[in-house]
Amino acid sequence: MRIPSSTPQERWTAEMVRELMEHEPSHWPRYEVISGELLVTPAPRGRHQEAIKGLLFRLDAYVKQHQLGWVGFAPADVQLDADTLVQPDVFITPLVRGHRPSDDLPISALLLAVEVLSPSTARYDRVTKRRYYQQFGVPEYWVVDLDARAVEQWRPSEERGELLDGELVWQPEVSVAPLVIDLPAYFAAVHEEG
Repeated sequence: MRIPSSTPQERWTAEMVRELMEHEPSHWPRYEVISGELLVTPAPRGRHQEAIKGLLFRLDAYVKQHQLGWVGFAPADVQLDADTLVQPDVFITPLVRGHRPSDDLPISALLLAVEVLSPSTARYDRVTKRRYYQQFGVPEYWVVDLDARAVEQWRPSEERGELLDGELVWQPEVSVAPLVIDLPAYFAAVHEEG
């Protein structure tokens, strides 16, 4: 498999991207494919990783407490259809017979997908990936904007997401109390303030 060059590939497939990743043992850059388009993402920087870590801690504790699913993070293959392979920064997938998904298969169902914006990924995260997650019925998609200190919250049928800068509320099951994330406190920790 040749490494991508500046010459556009006609149409990338999930299998081609998996083969490409076999040649990149460090998992960076990260390769994804949506509708035949190859997306290449450089390794995340410190603030980006801090944002992911902050969400992982909050989401993992909540999801485990209520046995709602399994929390994962990139690099991890998520394949909601045969032609696409994505690696959300953070995601939650349903449990399979009470356990986390098998390591032998790509993740094929999501309860939540989260992307933390970086300059090289903003268009893909806000448009390409959002449409993909909406098309395949992912119940909720968050786009975390570190510069704006806000989160865009999207659901499948929405043409406009909700821009949040105070509280982010996630309630995947009505029988369970919601997770409430204080966004000013979250962003202050990401930016190492206070």
